[in-house]
Amino acid sequence: MLIDEIKANNIKAMKERDNVTRGVLSIIMTKYKNLEVELRASGKEIGDKELLSIIQKTLKELSDEKEGYAKVGNQEKVDSISKQESVLNGYLPKQLSEQEIRDIISALEDKSVPSVMKHFKTNYAGQVDMGLVNSVLRSL
Repeated sequence: MLIDEIKANNIKAMKERDNVTRGVLSIIMTKYKNLEVELRASGKEIGDKELLSIIQKTLKELSDEKEGYAKVGNQEKVDSISKQESVLNGYLPKQLSEQEIRDIISALEDKSVPSVMKHFKTNYAGQVDMGLVNSVLRSL
């Protein structure tokens, strides 16, 4: 599982004294553990799909944070966050391009917004930015 790879890389980063990588991987592991406890209470299992969702949400949070630091001119923090983003992007599968999204949408029978969004969330979780799917769908 992907979480095992993250745990191993966290230990490696700790041994190499790479605080930036270790910090972001620790955040992911904590969020994963919290979700695991939450889902276990409702009798569900956690898997890579949920982990990819955690990574994507964290990337969005980092992006917003980086934007704020860039506005105030704190280049050191911007560089640190960029490194964190590159670490997390290494765990995500290849993202679908805008053209691939268009092709998938045109192949669907039901092109209503809820149906298309459900299709992508079910079949392409972690491989696509849902905001991009929404904008491509609305442009068709």
